[in-house]
Amino acid sequence: MLKGSVLKASSLNEAPLKYSVLKDWPELERPREKLVHLGPSSLSDAELLAIFLRTGVKGCHVVDLARQLLLSFGSLGAVFSASQEDFCARHGLGLAKYVQLQACLEMSKRYLAEKMRTSDCSLTSSQATRDYLLSELRFENREIFAVLFLDNQHQVLAFERLFFGTLDAAAVYPRVVVEQALKHHAAAVILTHNHPSGIAEASLADKQITNKLIQALQLIDVRVLDHIIVAGNQCYSFAEHNELPSFKGK
Repeated sequence: MLKGSVLKASSLNEAPLKYSVLKDWPELERPREKLVHLGPSSLSDAELLAIFLRTGVKGCHVVDLARQLLLSFGSLGAVFSASQEDFCARHGLGLAKYVQLQACLEMSKRYLAEKMRTSDCSLTSSQATRDYLLSELRFENREIFAVLFLDNQHQVLAFERLFFGTLDAAAVYPRVVVEQALKHHAAAVILTHNHPSGIAEASLADKQITNKLIQALQLIDVRVLDHIIVAGNQCYSFAEHNELPSFKGK
């Protein structure tokens, strides 16, 4: 993750400085036209943000404004996770753009949730599941423990955020998870939480939480299929690292 106010110039895809007005740029260097001809993956973070912003401010075209915002916030992820107050305080932004951004983010989450629900999620390493959990947790600046509740075909019933703050074995209550599993008539669950530090490893506390929840959920015949840690752009799977204790009686 990029920190502070330092961004590599290559990540910004600097356009020729001699063009002070966006409409004077060569067609394939304008973000919208570039996206149409080359696809969205060809655009830099600044170019994508410029399309969202639509217009610049006096003396600064929209791509330069996008670059300045990325430098100011530190990364695209920091723009997404900024508070309303911080976002609206920046030059060139405001409540209308904040609302638009939140709507875009929510649509992305709902699209990924729908994709996950309609795909075969019987494999805990399902890319659709990982994409959804990343969309939900990667930009959070505090730890959040959540659970995907699944039916006996391992299709998603619900996603619940249950615990917040610094998480350890004492801060995650098995009783609450069991109550929610019963509420949703779940047959299995995928546990998940985020590491705002960006370190994609399981801590001792993470392992203790997992063990406690497996023991509690097996009493109501609910399987723990995986515990997935979201850290930046990465996911750490207990199941894939053979760190998920066996479910007794199955």
